Amino acid sequence: MPAGIEIRPLDTVEEVFAASALLDEVWGDRGGMPPNMLRALAHSGNYAVALYDTAGQDERMIGASVAFFAAPAARSMHSHITGVLAAYRSQGLGRLLKQHQRAWAFARDVGHITWTFDPLVARNAHFNLRVLGARVTEYLVDHYGAMEDAVNRGDESDRLMVSWALAAPASVPAEREVVTSVAVPHDIEALRLTDPAEALEWRYRVRDAFGGLGEDGFVVIGFDQRGYLFGRRP
Repeated sequence: MPAGIEIRPLDTVEEVFAASALLDEVWGDRGGMPPNMLRALAHSGNYAVALYDTAGQDERMIGASVAFFAAPAARSMHSHITGVLAAYRSQGLGRLLKQHQRAWAFARDVGHITWTFDPLVARNAHFNLRVLGARVTEYLVDHYGAMEDAVNRGDESDRLMVSWALAAPASVPAEREVVTSVAVPHDIEALRLTDPAEALEWRYRVRDAFGGLGEDGFVVIGFDQRGYLFGRRP
């Protein structure tokens, strides 16, 4: 753990409300998780933690992450939401939270963690698929319906479901395995602000590409500067 950074469970009502407010700040306009739901998940033994900056005179909550257990036979849990304040991004804290989540899961006999992410967000695709080695299991069309938070408002909520096998190392596919690729914007979040119509066109373009390749028997096997890399289904 880096000096001045701590991860602790959300044990008190005050901590739960602070984490809920932080997630609202990250997503904007009540886009995080209601305190009552967060409290229920934490109290019933699920993964609910906060990330703190303790380097200064007064410690500050700077991130939070919540996951819940899947069906018992699956030995899996689903990571629902993770957020870090803007001033603390691009400092490796997302990876730190995932490593903590992985260790927490291992200690409870969990072998896989699943989560969803927006397929148009290239930096998340790079982190999830290339850095962690998670595997895409499903393309979910408009999975959450209309979302009113500041990040997703005005778009359709397509998501990729991924599964992270916690004992498996990340790997990069050999070039001979790559049949084709599907490009995504370099920065869809900026594009949504400058040209929302073009951003929505990217949504439909990528959705159609994934759907067609899936019907033809291809699956995502990686991600690089070209976008999503597709190979033949095993």
